[in-house]
Amino acid sequence: MTTALSAPADLRERAARLDADDPLAPLRDRFLLPPDVVHLDGNSLGPLPAAVPAALDDVVRRQWATGLIGSWNAAGWWEAPLRVGDTIGALIGAAPGQTVAGDSTSVQLFTALDAAAALRPDRPLLVTDPGHFPTDRYLADAVARRRGLEVRRVPPSDLPRFLAAEGRQVAVVSYAPVDFRTGELYDVRVLTRAAHDAGALALWDLCHAAGALPLEVDALGVDLAVGCGYKFLSGGPGAPAFLYVAHRHHAGLETPLPGWTGHADPFGLAREYTPAPGIARARIGTPPILSLLALEAALTAFDGVDLARVRAKSLSLTGFFLRCADELLTPLGFSSVTPADPGRRGSQVTLRHPHARGLVAALAERGVVADMRAPDLLRFGVNALYTSHRDLLTAALRLRDLTRDAAYDPAPPTAGPVT
Repeated sequence: MTTALSAPADLRERAARLDADDPLAPLRDRFLLPPDVVHLDGNSLGPLPAAVPAALDDVVRRQWATGLIGSWNAAGWWEAPLRVGDTIGALIGAAPGQTVAGDSTSVQLFTALDAAAALRPDRPLLVTDPGHFPTDRYLADAVARRRGLEVRRVPPSDLPRFLAAEGRQVAVVSYAPVDFRTGELYDVRVLTRAAHDAGALALWDLCHAAGALPLEVDALGVDLAVGCGYKFLSGGPGAPAFLYVAHRHHAGLETPLPGWTGHADPFGLAREYTPAPGIARARIGTPPILSLLALEAALTAFDGVDLARVRAKSLSLTGFFLRCADELLTPLGFSSVTPADPGRRGSQVTLRHPHARGLVAALAERGVVADMRAPDLLRFGVNALYTSHRDLLTAALRLRDLTRDAAYDPAPPTAGPVT
């Protein structure tokens, strides 16, 4: 940002020092960020990676316009779901052959929940987080109705105690590593082990974690996982989602949507369904090539990037913003709902204020893009590939000035259906 803002000298100097020492700073050039805009909404929609426009232009003008149907073979379109899946798999700690990309997050989540329940057919309970993202809760209910199961809503902190009492009845435990509202980080290792000790499967929604922190799904014994392509992976609006299923479950994996591309011989057009070997059986319909290849190009932003360094910078960014909030915003009635403990913090900071909607709208008008969750939460997502400490100081200063000067509408007119 180029507009001068009055900042305490210690915060200004600390931001400058941290940014000067940042080994990931050059990665910002891998994104086409609008000038004079601080983008802190990458936990909802990542910005445009620089590699995407040229890749899409090639797909449209050469592969599609010239290659036509032959590009399913010549350009590798048919293999794209597994190829892109393996690229994402490397980011979540999965060996090749366990991750497939394509379809929406909701479709992948439904597939994962139903398939997990099928792998534990004699267990009547499906456990999920009462604070889960709505789609996760809705689909848990849908799968339970389909399979005659009962949903139990158990906060992650209460899971060990619940499993000690009823664990032998639980088929699958479905959680997210990061609370989408507060940014709180849960312990995937501990909760997965607790599920396994009870004989249940562990399913993780990685939407707010993939690309933001090391996950190591293989090493942690995760059974199934899903995630979207448009948040920290920056694959674009509505980018395809991914599904991970550990190798040990492939032989018994039964998916609820046996589409033709998941058939062992899809072009044989057989009367009966025979699942393809391995994770390919989780393919459903014709892959969305334009969006899938946009996602593939976006993932090159991670080339050569150590996710441990991404995590370290993310914690530096969120820790710095929490300090800014404490000094600049707490006196104005803000409170943080994101844990101060780095080990319990994802890649966002959430603040509480009764005028969250009006403040987020006013910030956007002043070049700071964040978002809100009703009724009173302001969310600031950081992506270590492009966010700087200076960005966060700018956001805190603009929010301070807006609030101090009452320069916002507490109940602004709705700009549209998306908040």
